[in-house]
Amino acid sequence: MAHPLPQTLSIAPRGALTGTIAVPGDKSISHRALMFAALAVGTSRIAGLLEGEDVLATAAALRAMGATIERTGEGTWQVDGVGVGGLLQPTTALEMGNSGTSTRLLMGLVASHPITATFTGDASLSGRPMGRVIDPLAQMGADITASPGGKLPLMVRGLCPAVPISYTLPVASAQVKSAILLAGLNTPGITRVIEPVATRDHSERMLRGFGAELTIERTNEGRIIAIRGEAELKPQTITVPGDPSSAAFWLVAASIVPGSDIVVRNVGLNATRTGLIAALRLMGADITELDPRDVGGEPVADLRVRHTPLTAIDVPETLAPSMIDEYPVLFVAAAFAHGRTLARGAHELRVKESDRIAAMKAALEACGVAIEEFDDGLAITGTGGDPIPGGATVASLLDHRIAMSMTVAGLHAARPITIDDVAPVATSYPAFYTSLDALTGRA
Repeated sequence: MAHPLPQTLSIAPRGALTGTIAVPGDKSISHRALMFAALAVGTSRIAGLLEGEDVLATAAALRAMGATIERTGEGTWQVDGVGVGGLLQPTTALEMGNSGTSTRLLMGLVASHPITATFTGDASLSGRPMGRVIDPLAQMGADITASPGGKLPLMVRGLCPAVPISYTLPVASAQVKSAILLAGLNTPGITRVIEPVATRDHSERMLRGFGAELTIERTNEGRIIAIRGEAELKPQTITVPGDPSSAAFWLVAASIVPGSDIVVRNVGLNATRTGLIAALRLMGADITELDPRDVGGEPVADLRVRHTPLTAIDVPETLAPSMIDEYPVLFVAAAFAHGRTLARGAHELRVKESDRIAAMKAALEACGVAIEEFDDGLAITGTGGDPIPGGATVASLLDHRIAMSMTVAGLHAARPITIDDVAPVATSYPAFYTSLDALTGRA
């Protein structure tokens, strides 16, 4: 998948954000819905699927391994699965684009099937280490040949039957956990993952919904998730809730831009994903949950957000696993708070689509924000609600969350902020700038 030509964008204040929008379907759930449906026997239907480039890469890879996946309308898809153990040998390399989730989870799928798959990706993904997934899958018997540094391109030769393992996650990672559980689906016996720190639990919820025999035990070691292999998954009808990681940009934008008052509809509020909301509320943000409800087994609500002054905090490190993707935009919120915000405990940011700690430090510093860098986060001295100076050109580094976060920063800057490339935004939120136009009266 070739990266499109860079799209430079200059962002200046547009006034208050007002109105109501819906965010795209949750990316984590969208990936998993396609994968589990592809492993079920029969026809599954999915509504609200995120149609960004990352999820489409997952769909293309599953088609290459035998699943029939068709778009039947906007956000609605039909999947005819091949059954656990039924994946076919792909005839070409699986092109993952910029999607680390697609890569790591599909490596788990392939690891316990009698097939060989080569994974490739764009320049950003090819720089991301895959060792933390390679290690447990190799223990299960998969033969994995990676590029130097455990990076893409890499080849996975699955073993069938694979070997069940009991694996303690050395770093909190829902992707690694999910890759092991996916490999365990076609592995005889019981495969266990031990989580010392709980991570997002979409895989566990959905696997149970598809009929897998999965148990969760809370012990002094942490959460022990056990799955019985050689599973038979049953097709499902799924509604994907709105992505809290996408909603995060509007929560921060409305909080920092004076006069803003918005409602973001249908936001997933799984407790493993709400760290940013908790952090913003500690800073004094005015976020109200409207019409709380259950959608497809996930808690959902509409969120009303109104501008209010933010106060700096020491962000509790216990929130890190539930907001790891939201740290870049949290850094933006901190830039407008009163006082010095300390946000640490986020080592994982170093190995995302970019080094998000270094990337956000460079971008915000270029815009006049005072920042101190640590190995696991940043300390940011805010403006007390005044505009940041702005006036800089910043690098998105092929990272959609850096591009969107700095767009939010530009909405309350004294001088326009230019982002060198916003094309990567299409990987997760193709309608982001359309939504921005709608909330600022430019639609």
